[in-house]
Amino acid sequence: MKILPAIDLIDGKCVRLYQGDFSKTEQVGSDPESQIQTFLDDGAEIVHIVDLDGARNGEARQYELIKQLCSIATVPVQVGGGIRNIEAVENLVNAGADRLVIGTAALEDETFLREALDRFQEHIVVGIDAKNEMVATQGWETVSKTHYITFAKQMEALGVQTIVFTDISRDGTLTGPNLDQLKSLNEAVSCKIVASGGISSNEDIRALDEIGIEEAIVGKAIYDGSVSLKEMTS
Repeated sequence: MKILPAIDLIDGKCVRLYQGDFSKTEQVGSDPESQIQTFLDDGAEIVHIVDLDGARNGEARQYELIKQLCSIATVPVQVGGGIRNIEAVENLVNAGADRLVIGTAALEDETFLREALDRFQEHIVVGIDAKNEMVATQGWETVSKTHYITFAKQMEALGVQTIVFTDISRDGTLTGPNLDQLKSLNEAVSCKIVASGGISSNEDIRALDEIGIEEAIVGKAIYDGSVSLKEMTS
């Protein structure tokens, strides 16, 4: 099991949201540069960075900061948030990002997704963010009529190899991951599933491992000490 410690960025600061609500933002950790170094020192094998400014409006991108964080990192960096055109993909790959999580655009712009997969397949990850099992977009503020498993199967058919699944109702709540939905998703497609949302303890991570999940993104639980990255990676 690989743990991906999360750095969520708004206006250059490390923050956490509660259930994807931008009105419930809490600054956490230290400055982003110091925070990524801490994660590296604690044994992180991959770091997950989200540009929440980009996730919300698809335009306000924190490229320079992300480029700086990628330059500090000695492990792969996964970046998400507002990646909705091929220029954003190119810029982030050039900035040093190893994996790019495409969310909203994967549902709303199949032409772009196909081009991204054709040109940068080894970098492309699809993020499926679900609310009551339906896919949410636009920084989680819009809920579609597409079921998350239906969408995952569509992504698999296009050649997507990795999916990050987030149950929005669990994100930032420390109430545990949605094991039932994750298990159903993992059994429905052959893609590697990365769990995100609600992870509150080392026991949650072990439970994910037991249902066959290979990677998990952990944010708030690391910042408040409920999950020890150093312990889980030692």
